[in-house]
Amino acid sequence: MIFTETELPGAFIIDVERMSDERGFFARSWCEDEFAAHGILMPPLQANVSSNPRRGTLRGMHYQLPPHEETKLVRCTRGAIYDVIVDLREESPTYGKWLGVELTADSFRMLFVPGRFAHGFLTLTDNTDVCYQVSAKYAPGAERGLRWNDPAIGIQWPFQPNLVSEKDQRHPDFQLRVQEEVNS
Repeated sequence: MIFTETELPGAFIIDVERMSDERGFFARSWCEDEFAAHGILMPPLQANVSSNPRRGTLRGMHYQLPPHEETKLVRCTRGAIYDVIVDLREESPTYGKWLGVELTADSFRMLFVPGRFAHGFLTLTDNTDVCYQVSAKYAPGAERGLRWNDPAIGIQWPFQPNLVSEKDQRHPDFQLRVQEEVNS
């Protein structure tokens, strides 16, 4: 696997190394030792699948509060997505900054999302499936989100989504999130 650290410290784009022959190819998509060599200690406790029939479906921006924060390894297994993360680590030099990367089923590219990051994606094609491994179980009481179109963050989505759940539309702006969590 080829690990490329992004401008958001701790977040990596991971490309598989294909061993090809007349049958197709073989590649590893997870290796505890290789991940550990890049400082990624992520015991996957759960694997999730998100199936999205319509292009323009937006899911996000989701995260869980400590001690239930999740690290994620995200891969698009059918179709294509624009995958976005936002750094929520107050001590980080990139606090409040975002990163977007296109993940496609054909590329087998993955995005590693550290804990204390918000995560979301926009489907770029119809019939898109996303698989992700997470390091923590879902904790309903720790679930939070950021508004996907908060101008304070300024995520540049490739186009306007046409399907966003009511729940995701109700997520607060970044500044409200900060105030709520500081005062709780």
